[in-house]
Amino acid sequence: MSIKTVYMERALQLARKGEGSTGPNPMVGAVIVHHDRIIGEGYHRRYGEPHAEVNAIAAVKESSLLSDATLYVSLEPCAHHGKTPPCAALIVSRKIPRVVVAVTDPNPMVSGKGIAMMRAAGVEVVEGMLEKEARKLNRAFFVNQLHKRPYVILKWAESRDGFMDHERTSLDERAPAMISNPLTQSIVHKFRTEVAGILVGTNTALLDDPQLTSRKWFGAHPTRVVIDRKNRIPSDAALFNGTAPTIIFSALARKPFPPSARVKQIIIDFNRDTISQMMSHLFEEKIHSLLVEGGARLLRSFIETGLWDEAYVERSELLLGDGVKAPEIQGEIIHVEKYAGSLQLHLKSKRTRNFL
Repeated sequence: MSIKTVYMERALQLARKGEGSTGPNPMVGAVIVHHDRIIGEGYHRRYGEPHAEVNAIAAVKESSLLSDATLYVSLEPCAHHGKTPPCAALIVSRKIPRVVVAVTDPNPMVSGKGIAMMRAAGVEVVEGMLEKEARKLNRAFFVNQLHKRPYVILKWAESRDGFMDHERTSLDERAPAMISNPLTQSIVHKFRTEVAGILVGTNTALLDDPQLTSRKWFGAHPTRVVIDRKNRIPSDAALFNGTAPTIIFSALARKPFPPSARVKQIIIDFNRDTISQMMSHLFEEKIHSLLVEGGARLLRSFIETGLWDEAYVERSELLLGDGVKAPEIQGEIIHVEKYAGSLQLHLKSKRTRNFL
């Protein structure tokens, strides 16, 4: 039976359907082919639910065909008991003779074990079909597993002359500069539905009183993350309205919030590397991807430490003249999107780009 990339392309297409629902697990798709005819397909729909291989096998109406079929799967089948039984064992038990795997599992504790289990049972396993595309699809998962931190995406908007905002001391004194337009604001809210967490610093929380929700796009709200070293953010701030969970990083504990606020405070040592501490705690909290929305000082701290993977920079035609200077960033520009009155630059960290 011939092995064709078109079926792996379909597996990757199916995997993307789980975007925003499977984290911290990866997105995975599976296709079962019998004599160049797809007889079953499936994908990992939601964290804790059956994996792609299980759903694909269940979709096969004539189970007798499995013994002469080929399974295409976008990530190595698991070999351990987690939320669900091991998929490699299921494949063996259903006597599927051939499996094509796009990429091995990046988790050092499990990588290669699913493939080894299948081969030990006599299953023919082909590795590496569309591996680059499979890595890109689950780039957050790869960073999570190998670096034990969230996948970090920086985002800001700047004027044509390089400023992010007016100089302000409070929201009452002056409203923030409106650099983004309604369309690009909606696109930012779409980004928010695709990440697990969104981070701002104390000044942004105090000056803007942001909600940090996805209200302008259909999808789940991310967990809101805020740095509040000295517990300066008032209890009636929008971040604590209970619309979405909120994590606060502080130096000292504050009076507990009511349960309806959905707030968790984490104490860290601000005399040590703050960014690394936050990344470790957020990884433990299953925040697998993090959108950093500012302000300028916080963004620079991620850039200077090199702890970022992607960045989206909106450059508007608006001129501010002076104000809060936007960060400078060095990365590989992989895409430029044009909107009315602005450009959006999509950059990748060279370190992450080389790794993936």
